[in-house]
Amino acid sequence: MSDAPKHTAFFGDADRAFALPAEMIAELERKTGRGIGGLSRDLIRGEFRHVEVLETIRLALIGGGEAPEAAAALIAAYAANAPVMTTYPLAVAILETVYFGKATTDAE
Repeated sequence: MSDAPKHTAFFGDADRAFALPAEMIAELERKTGRGIGGLSRDLIRGEFRHVEVLETIRLALIGGGEAPEAAAALIAAYAANAPVMTTYPLAVAILETVYFGKATTDAE
């Protein structure tokens, strides 16, 4: 999974790596019932379901190296009940990284 481009951002309580390698893209498509193209297009246009934002971030945490259980706990603690506009930009940045390669970090 380490070959996928990574986005680094502060999430929860630390800087974390987010990546969607091919197997995580397939899982995102399975979990949302949507292809990556349509999901990305609609998310960037602001037409999305909350679960799509959460699943994009959770699976990207796993793709970035977090254990699945830790990723789920991070989503529950820091994203599930957060205002949508605090998690939405991260999901967009993750998908931009899938499409265009390495994104800049929040600190860059």
